[in-house]
Formats: sequence, structure tokens, C-alpha cells
Amino acid sequence: MEQAGSGLEKIVAQSLRLAPRAEAPLMAWPVVCGSAVAERTRALSFTDGVLCVEVAGQRWKAELQALAPRYLAVINRYTIDAVRRIEFVVASQERADNKLR
Repeated sequence: MEQAGSGLEKIVAQSLRLAPRAEAPLMAWPVVCGSAVAERTRALSFTDGVLCVEVAGQRWKAELQALAPRYLAVINRYTIDAVRRIEFVVASQERADNKLR
């Protein structure tokens, strides 16, 4: 099973490296954060090394800020342009109620 996991990771990394450089961190976000977090967040933009991620509320923002160093370490394994920082912004109440979709 471990070989399948590392093989899948290589495929994901290769695919993300073929993506347009400005889009790769946006595409990598759901892979990096996992499905539970991806359901309540949305990568908005990547500019000057900063990945901006919309979150469902202040609690989510606080929790994800604490995890940001882990996310940075993983996301930078998948992207060519380094993500230096993740900025979490709270969604409007309407978007948060609709789970950011």
C-alpha cells in the first residue's frame, strides 16, 4: 500500500508541475489540506508567493493558521513557484452558509 501512495504522490506532483505556475498552488490546495478541509475552504489566488484561501468562519481561520506551516511544507513539494505564506480570509456569511460553493 505504501508503494501505491508514493506512486500516486509522484503522479500528482508531476501533474501540478505541468499546470500553469500561477494555478498550481490553487490546484494543489485540496490535495494538501484533505477533503474535510477542502469542503470548507477555497483557494482564491496566488500572487507574489502568497496563497489566499477563503475559509468558512473565524474558527476555521484560527485553526488553519495554526496548521499553515504544515500546509506550506507539503504544498511546496508540489509546486515550482514557492508558496511563502498562506493568507486565510473569512467568506461572506452567504458563501459560508453555502459551504463556499
